[in-house]
Amino acid sequence: MSRALQSICIFCETKTISSLTPLRRPTSIVLSPSASSIHPQWSNQTRNVSRLAVKRKPARLDLSPDVAKSHPRKKGGAKDRRGFREGFANNGPWAGMNRTRVNPASLPTANLRAMSQAGDKASAGKSNNKSREPFHALKMQRALSHVPYAKRTAIKQAMSEVESFAQFGLVERVQEAIVPNGLGGMLDAKPTPIQKLAIPALLGERKKRTRSKEVRKQFLLAAETGSGKTLAYMIPTIDALKRQEVEEEEAGEAEKTANKEEEKKTLDLYDLEELEAQEAKLAAGRPRIIILVPTSELVDQVNKTAKAFAHHVKFRARAISTAYSADVIRNSVFNPAGIDMLISTPQLLTSIAQATPGVLSKVTHLIVDEADSLLDKSFEEHTTEIISRTTPSLKQLIMCSATIPRKMDNYLRDHYPDIVRLTTPNLHAIPRRVQLAVVDCDKGSFFCNKNLACADAIWNIGKKASVHDSEDSSYAEGDGIKRVVVFVNERSTVGELATYLQSKGIDATAFTRDTDARAEKDILAEFTQADLPQGSSSAVGGMSKAWQTSGIARKLDNVRVLVTTDIASRGIDTTPVRDVILYDVPNSTIDFIHRLGRTGRMGRRGRGIVLVGKHDRRDVVSEVKHGMFRGQALI
Repeated sequence: MSRALQSICIFCETKTISSLTPLRRPTSIVLSPSASSIHPQWSNQTRNVSRLAVKRKPARLDLSPDVAKSHPRKKGGAKDRRGFREGFANNGPWAGMNRTRVNPASLPTANLRAMSQAGDKASAGKSNNKSREPFHALKMQRALSHVPYAKRTAIKQAMSEVESFAQFGLVERVQEAIVPNGLGGMLDAKPTPIQKLAIPALLGERKKRTRSKEVRKQFLLAAETGSGKTLAYMIPTIDALKRQEVEEEEAGEAEKTANKEEEKKTLDLYDLEELEAQEAKLAAGRPRIIILVPTSELVDQVNKTAKAFAHHVKFRARAISTAYSADVIRNSVFNPAGIDMLISTPQLLTSIAQATPGVLSKVTHLIVDEADSLLDKSFEEHTTEIISRTTPSLKQLIMCSATIPRKMDNYLRDHYPDIVRLTTPNLHAIPRRVQLAVVDCDKGSFFCNKNLACADAIWNIGKKASVHDSEDSSYAEGDGIKRVVVFVNERSTVGELATYLQSKGIDATAFTRDTDARAEKDILAEFTQADLPQGSSSAVGGMSKAWQTSGIARKLDNVRVLVTTDIASRGIDTTPVRDVILYDVPNSTIDFIHRLGRTGRMGRRGRGIVLVGKHDRRDVVSEVKHGMFRGQALI
């Protein structure tokens, strides 16, 4: 047994006994009798001393003193596998984390003080620019497809060379019918930007630039609302129809004569008459031009334009929709005299094609108007079926729209990658001739009441002007009535708002999907025909009569108001409308463009009023107004 050494601590008089061999901890601790008798608490201190002698292991949650240091480099100065650099921990994205002590320079007050003392205007300006990024709120909606401004500038240069319809080289009869029939006798008529782009392309100028047949027969016409898109596709389509008739007459005259001579030799008179009747029956119900539109209101509007050309150019145009009876639809489609142009909704035409598959066998031109709606979920199945049925004989597929949503853009890229896109420079931009005013319903005397704010705005419109401006002299003379369209988001709000406005002495009419089909034409005629005499329409005249006989003392006589939803915001030519009120803030930028597009059409001036409530997106309204002022596209 090895010898043991005894030592006494001079501070606590504690005697320790240890062996000569090195041990990690003392074997025993012995207190002297004098120390234990004088200081009884030293027994606890003895235990503490023994605990200090044991080496403690670090806890798992304790931070290393080197955690805030940068990652070391490898030998030779090479970077480690994680890509850390010298000083990266202090300046990188995790700077300020994993610190055992607070760095005073990292506090917000210290940073602001340092910036103010150093006068770092560049960094301050950079941060402000980020917060003021244009259309930040509108970009969050991700609704519209982007069109580069470089492409818009190139389009402007291409349009600068066209000044008249005579430069397109149209058939003489079509050329003569444009101004008196298509434009209603408008003085100093010039092609609009979309007409300058679309008419030459659809007439076939692009055939020389490409060898692909798919490119020649697929077009997308995209232009702002009220820019004349209907004439842009109808003029070249009618021109192609008349040219095709001339070619068939010249090429088939000799062949028909020879065939009839041979048939006379082999058939008797009765068989020949029966053969001619069968040929006439096959020709019936085989239109060459199909125009698809989403609503029955647009069917009547496009049919009115087609009829104006048909009387002078001489072709057969028919329109069918759910507003017509079954007999009218049957007689229009299967007319023994034949049909050249058919205007219809996709659902109705699909049902006819399923019952009679050969009705779409001779279609050479298919126009999908308001394509952003017809390629949506509610119409996509019927629209694509019609396109597939007409593909074997189709020469041109034309899609027309005022906006290009991202969903539609992706659909066209997947299914029609070679489609020719004809877009105007002002696409997705509300025209600068339309002014936008914002009314805050939470301020003033409205007391958060949108109904009261709407009635006040309409009364101000009636007071400021009792007749149309002098710029309407190029059209038929007006009747001195101001027409206002009020848009709401929910169908249930239409009737309530119209009733409230009537109680305030305003002649208001509600227009929704539930409106009687017979009254739709009369209601829309009041807001689409500039030369309509006052009180001539039955539906609106009846409403005016009930409004005039009511017991309201104070009435607004020179204003007609139409309260509606988005049913009246797509494609309807509301040329007489000068003021549009957005009772609810639209849910997307697309709705903004279509609703405000009901005014300021065909170069006229217009005004829009947005009523902003407590829970409305004020940032979106502010960016729309800023973009309209600068003439920028809302993307």
